Amino acid sequence: MKKSWLLFLGIVLAALLAGCMAGGSDDGDNDSDSSAPDVEDDELEEKVVVYSPHGTDILTEFQQQFENEYGIKMEFLDMGSQEILDRVRSEKNNVQADIWWGAPQVNFNQAADEGLLAEYEPTYADTLDDLYRDPDWLWSGTSITPQVIMYNTKEIDEDEAPKDWDDLLDEQWKDDIIIRYPLASGGMRTIFSAIIYDDYKDSEDPQAGYDWLEKLDANTKEYSANPEIMYNQVAKGVGNVSVWNMPDTVQLAEEKDYPFGYHIPESGTPVITEGIAVINDAPHPKAAEAFYEFVNTPEAAKLLAEEYYRIPTRDDIDELPDWIEETEVIPMELDWELVEEKQDEWMEYWDNNIKSTDKDKSDEEE
Repeated sequence: MKKSWLLFLGIVLAALLAGCMAGGSDDGDNDSDSSAPDVEDDELEEKVVVYSPHGTDILTEFQQQFENEYGIKMEFLDMGSQEILDRVRSEKNNVQADIWWGAPQVNFNQAADEGLLAEYEPTYADTLDDLYRDPDWLWSGTSITPQVIMYNTKEIDEDEAPKDWDDLLDEQWKDDIIIRYPLASGGMRTIFSAIIYDDYKDSEDPQAGYDWLEKLDANTKEYSANPEIMYNQVAKGVGNVSVWNMPDTVQLAEEKDYPFGYHIPESGTPVITEGIAVINDAPHPKAAEAFYEFVNTPEAAKLLAEEYYRIPTRDDIDELPDWIEETEVIPMELDWELVEEKQDEWMEYWDNNIKSTDKDKSDEEE
């Protein structure tokens, strides 16, 4: 009886061992079928630390997925883009984070110039246009944010809405334009700087751009203190036209039923690239590379597009939402380095010499 029991126990243990081995093999097959990077577990450090402005919803979702995929811990700090740049600068001699995920290319270019980022060319490099990466792969783009002309669809027909930047200067839009106070908005600063740069690139004189912004100011009803106020003012018809980014405009229309439509300017529009980078001297470099790849797989890009209204930079993503697939974006050609250099000067001039102070609501109680 004892021998029979031992024989039975041996068979059970053998079966369990075979099952574990088969499970390991299946996991390997799943990894090869997915787009997750093929990384040996023994190469990875015990955790990865991520700085990101993407918000807790996105970060928590990707934390769970990444930890399930690799079995290592992901820690994150959710901060604004400028806060991240300042923190990475302050930690240069005692690096705490591995990955910086999310910020406009302006911030990444500054960090690259200061030696804060490490070179990493991802496995999907051939799916990225040169517009959407650093020449030396110190950062690469994850999503793009085109700027658009937004309008109230209850008050303005699609055919009548402004279709290009110069249309905003038409007298019919006098006191009908609501603009987010530009000095506090990276997107608005980019739009205004792009308008100035359009003539400056040939003349090296910002005056034509200043003249254009003065005409826009004449048609502007108010400069709203924050985006929510601007959204509400346009939705209520206090002013029926604004300029804003495309993803937010679509999301507000679909999720909050705001009466928002948009036109992508026919002559071209500033396209802000959101990026990702490995931080120089990252304490967990292999885990950082794994995370970099993981959050940019086709599956991740589709999730971010469908759930969070992000337009992927990768050109190999199929079956994206219609608002992305059916839209042709014409990027405005910008010398981003020059725009970054001149932006503060241009915006200070606008604030002191062009803006109508009675339209500035940025100092009022929100």
